[in-house]
This record gives sequence, structure tokens and C-alpha cells, in this order.
Amino acid sequence: MRHKVKGRRLRRPTAHRMALLRNLVTSFLEKERVRTTLAKAKEARPLAEKMITLAKRGTLHARRQALAFIRKESAVTKLFDELGPRFAERPGGYSRIVKLGLRSGDGARLAMLELVGSEFKKKEKKKKKEKQAKKPK
Repeated sequence: MRHKVKGRRLRRPTAHRMALLRNLVTSFLEKERVRTTLAKAKEARPLAEKMITLAKRGTLHARRQALAFIRKESAVTKLFDELGPRFAERPGGYSRIVKLGLRSGDGARLAMLELVGSEFKKKEKKKKKEKQAKKPK
């Protein structure tokens, strides 16, 4: 029975698993979107949301707590300067997991972990006329 057994081990020892999740959360907060396996995304999401909740507080103590978990100081700066104020009015649910399908190599279930409000926006394609005008004759 698994009573009160929380979380996924991800087939890694504790130190390796925590390092993996810290790196994943750091990358997620820097880029606002990360593509990974579904199990890793489900494990990283609560940790990332706790970091955003710390950023909403905005205190020195909260910043030091975030620095103790997040790997890069630049990510903490972005977290407190941009993401904290962006989600100040939101009571939770700062991120979403979008399932992407199976990985072709090993069949692992892939997912996209992204911040709410940073949806994918297609780049506008340049028209043929603009391309022809730029070509030297």
C-alpha cells in the first residue's frame, strides 16, 4: 500500500532528482515554457508555483528562499521583477501542462509546461513581395 507516499521518484536517487527538478524549474522560470516528460512536468509544476507565490510576497526573506532553490540569480531577478507583479491578482494556477503525445525514441509521454498568459504566438510570415523587393538584381 502507498498510504501517504507522495511524489514520483523518476527512477533517480534523491539528490539527482532534486537537482533535476531545480534545473527544470530554473529553466521554466527563465523561458516561461519548457518541453519535458509528463511525469517531470507534474513534479516540477508545484515547485514552480511555490516560487511564483514567493515572488508575489516580494520580501527579502522570500527572495532568499527562492535563491536557495533556483539555480540562477538572473532567474530570481526575473521572477521577482516580472512574474510576481504579473500574477499579483491571481490566487493560484500560474502554469498549465499541455500533453504533446509520445516521444519517437522511447515512447515517453511528452508535455509542455507553460505559464498562463504566455501562449504560443505564430510569427507572421513575410510576404513574397517583401522578399523580392529585398533581393538585389
